[in-house]
Amino acid sequence: MKNKGTAYLIWLLSIFGILGLQHFYLGKFFKGFLWLFTLGFFGIGALIDFFTLGNAVESYNTKKELKILRKNLSSNVRR
Repeated sequence: MKNKGTAYLIWLLSIFGILGLQHFYLGKFFKGFLWLFTLGFFGIGALIDFFTLGNAVESYNTKKELKILRKNLSSNVRR
């Protein structure tokens, strides 16, 4: 599970999101490299990340939880 506070700290330490390290934290490697090589998609994407990063963390955690639930459900059905 990922933490919003950690994600925002990484955003802050990566020069306000320009380096894209927050995307690497969430497992979005293509987007992370895009941010890295375009300096936060020319700064606009880095600013947008400030407002959307919390939802991105929640989305990541929800997908992770659903994957775990599906795995547990499929193992219970096989019994």
